[in-house]
Amino acid sequence: MDIILATASPRRHQLFNQMGISYIIKPSNIEEKEDLSLFPGGIAESLARQKGEYIAQNSTDAIVISADTIVVFDDNILGKPQSEEHAAQMLTNLSGNTHSVYSGVFVAAVHSEGVIVDSISFFERTKVTFSTLNESEIKRYVETGSPLDKAGAYGIQDDLGALFVESIHGDYYNVVGFPINAFYQRLKSNKPDIFKHIFT
Repeated sequence: MDIILATASPRRHQLFNQMGISYIIKPSNIEEKEDLSLFPGGIAESLARQKGEYIAQNSTDAIVISADTIVVFDDNILGKPQSEEHAAQMLTNLSGNTHSVYSGVFVAAVHSEGVIVDSISFFERTKVTFSTLNESEIKRYVETGSPLDKAGAYGIQDDLGALFVESIHGDYYNVVGFPINAFYQRLKSNKPDIFKHIFT
């Protein structure tokens, strides 16, 4: 049974390599629809489910795993910045404040012809506090180009964004983009058959 990772994120690929999971990459290119009537964790979970169900439709005898991460500050969802100016504004807003990172996860066992026979979805929340940043720090980071492909305009795992994080309350890997402890524990407790396919 193939394990399909429905994401193009190199950060998630790295985490799955770290967990020792062999997988096939099939990124979902659907146009995601945010249901703003949901609370932030529900939005992240819904987006992950949309991606996973799309890939499942075209899969056979596989386990499909999808995820989505959103950054929320002051009740606003911060997606990927649309420009350098937008990235700088996001970082200015996060400076000296605490924001939340939500990652939604969807896991589905697919049998013949895209039929989902079992699934689970959940979300994890981590609170992140930034130190106070000055204009030159923000400008220097934005000029690297790194913030432009990251929700909330920063990365915590592999670039200068790590310098700005004063404290974290919750799962660090959730901020990277995938809550590996919750993924492991929830499958082990609630979906032992799927768990065995992935981890044994």
